[in-house]
Amino acid sequence: MQIFTTKSRIVITCHKWLAPALESEVIALGYEIEQTGQTSVMLLGTIQDCIRLNLNLRCASQVMYSLKKFTCNSPDDLYNELSSISWDKLMSPDGYFSVTSSVSHSSITNNMFANLRVKDAIVDYMRDKSNLRPSTGSELRGVVFNLFWKYDEAEIFIDTSGETLTKHGYRKMPGKAPMLEALAAATILSTKWDKAAPFINPMCGSGTLAIEAALIATNRTPGLLRSSYAFMHLLGYEPAMYLKERKLLDEKIKQVAGLKIIATDVSSAAISTSKINAEAAGVAHLIDFAVCDFERTNIPQDANGVIMLNPEYGERLGVEAELEAVYTRIGDFMKNKCKGYTGYIFTGNLALAKRIRLQTSRKIEFFNATIDCRLLEYQLYAGSKRTDKQVTGDAK
Repeated sequence: MQIFTTKSRIVITCHKWLAPALESEVIALGYEIEQTGQTSVMLLGTIQDCIRLNLNLRCASQVMYSLKKFTCNSPDDLYNELSSISWDKLMSPDGYFSVTSSVSHSSITNNMFANLRVKDAIVDYMRDKSNLRPSTGSELRGVVFNLFWKYDEAEIFIDTSGETLTKHGYRKMPGKAPMLEALAAATILSTKWDKAAPFINPMCGSGTLAIEAALIATNRTPGLLRSSYAFMHLLGYEPAMYLKERKLLDEKIKQVAGLKIIATDVSSAAISTSKINAEAAGVAHLIDFAVCDFERTNIPQDANGVIMLNPEYGERLGVEAELEAVYTRIGDFMKNKCKGYTGYIFTGNLALAKRIRLQTSRKIEFFNATIDCRLLEYQLYAGSKRTDKQVTGDAK
């Protein structure tokens, strides 16, 4: 089983509604998409391709390489089908592996039982082949296999990522209610920002949006900040495979003359946290941090940039009634002080969003954990093109 040179189905998973941004990333890397779903992108490739995808993607969760797809109607079917796979060609017989799964079948009431049957098949095969028994557990620190089983269709994958790719490795201090790094990247990639004009991030919290903007603008990919992946534990892996792709990441970094990224927060503790995270990401020198109320944020004039805020939603933090005035102030701030910019509000509270009282030009759906959110876009025209129309029902 020459997984490093043999093409198979690669399924790249992501959080709900991130697939469009993920698809664009994969296409930009030169791959042809076979299929895009709500939480995944599928293509054909080798484990070597999986290495490249792991190091480059901002919006992905896991990169999965398919080993076998089969009909399955019981735990015994599962065991028997998996017993035919040459596991000794994939991992050391005395190594370590773990199993994750997504199962929806009437014969399974607990995913842990499905995981156990996968483990049994692998361990029994190894014992029969070599009289050695690999270790197994829940920690994703060795080879990782993933089972997808829905109704009578099942598929077993190598999870080449291991620990999730959604965390980009720089957030040493998360702050209060932080936005997931992959989600932050997807929202920025969904804006009209040209990666050269100013990117303004009032209410920056722990700095995730500003940091992701700096990483995107300078083409710094998540692989620069991570050095451990599950693919490194597969038989046949050579460090040179990883080092070749890692070197290319350094070569792709670009300098953007005059890049202006501004991040502000009324909390000095939040700004301190943001600076620590930005240092860890290697982009602190690209971001201007300031402690101030969002209305006092420095907005470069005549710049046609992007201003992006992620205010509190009310569900998790604070009281909704107290936030109504905040959202109204945000709308006034964008209308009066951000003329010529494109404004974006990421929120999980559409009732509060109506308090902004500006006409939205786009509404893009996202999920933040279990919260149904929207990225709302506002064209903040200057001069005669400006629209001050008050709208009470457009944030839907």
